[in-house]
Amino acid sequence: MTDTLPIAPAAARLSAWPYWLTVTFVPLVALALWQGGWTILLIPFYGWVLMPLLDTVLGKDLRNPDPDTPDSELFAFRLLTWIWLPLELCLVYGAIWCLTHLDGYSTAETLGIMFAIGVTTGTVGIVYAHELFHKTNRFERNLGDLLMALVLYGHFRTEHLLVHHPWVGTPRDTVTARYNEGFHRAFFRILRTGFPSAWRAERAMLARRGRSPWHRSNPIWKYLALQALFLAFAFAVGGWAGIGLFALQAIVAIWQLELTNYVEHYGLTRKYLGDGRYEPVKPHHSWDSAHRVSGLLLINLQRHADHHLHPLRRFPLLQIYDETQVPMLPTGYPPMTFLAMIPPVWRRIFNPRVKAWRRQFYPEITDWTPYKTGSLPMPRGAG
Repeated sequence: MTDTLPIAPAAARLSAWPYWLTVTFVPLVALALWQGGWTILLIPFYGWVLMPLLDTVLGKDLRNPDPDTPDSELFAFRLLTWIWLPLELCLVYGAIWCLTHLDGYSTAETLGIMFAIGVTTGTVGIVYAHELFHKTNRFERNLGDLLMALVLYGHFRTEHLLVHHPWVGTPRDTVTARYNEGFHRAFFRILRTGFPSAWRAERAMLARRGRSPWHRSNPIWKYLALQALFLAFAFAVGGWAGIGLFALQAIVAIWQLELTNYVEHYGLTRKYLGDGRYEPVKPHHSWDSAHRVSGLLLINLQRHADHHLHPLRRFPLLQIYDETQVPMLPTGYPPMTFLAMIPPVWRRIFNPRVKAWRRQFYPEITDWTPYKTGSLPMPRGAG
């Protein structure tokens, strides 16, 4: 049996204010648009340098809130995820308007600002979208869809809910990074296979309802329509240059997302049981981190093992597990995603960790060749 760490007294622990750290990206973007120059560098510095340094100084947060806390006590946390859509709309389209209508921005400044906004929409916007589209009510799912459309990656909701969660750690999951697979190879593989995988998943679901994949209820059409709407608005604001700038921030955001996906499950596979079957998802199929500051920045996404066990659980209630039960990252996600961009260094650090994970959780498996080569069969029932 897998145990979480002891539950902390909920009344003393649950406060939404620390999570508003994510909103501090907004004045940094505003400063970059106002001043340009070196101020543009503050955004990547903030996320990739300052946050890891604060993690090092402030350490881990091993407290677990009461997971049965009702939604009525979580309004301030939910509000934080709701307000990000209007903030992101202002950031993206306000920047496009400034960069296409005001003089004084060099080409390097223009590209740098949209890169910084992509870091923001990827680091904050997609994380909020992920929290929202995991919820069962239509309002929050629609907010999540709008945020994903703002980075031209709407199909991610289908791929994440219908493919990643049921098939993580198996050959069916497109975003589980294979052992020894470098990030850049994984990134282009996911870009190539992600949309077709989402289409197959929706086609299979519609078929079970006796409907064609071309039926209007297929959410793929909604994703594409929203993306077309946002592109049209970018054109209305800034012409063809506006579309190019919009696409640039989207590419950066997608890159940020897939870096995180890469880190979350690298090399962790579910045991093959034979006859196309795999073991159920367990906590040790995700890399976890309890680092305090990056946990606030990413609204507890780093408590990933509990998220896979309880995907509907709201972010402030996610639990952290004992290190003997789940593989733990040496730091929070931001420095790990930076490290993932250097495959030889990543492999030198993480391949031994994956091998140790195999010895710890699967001592009975003596031949890992099929897991390394990806030659295991697709899970039974996969779409």
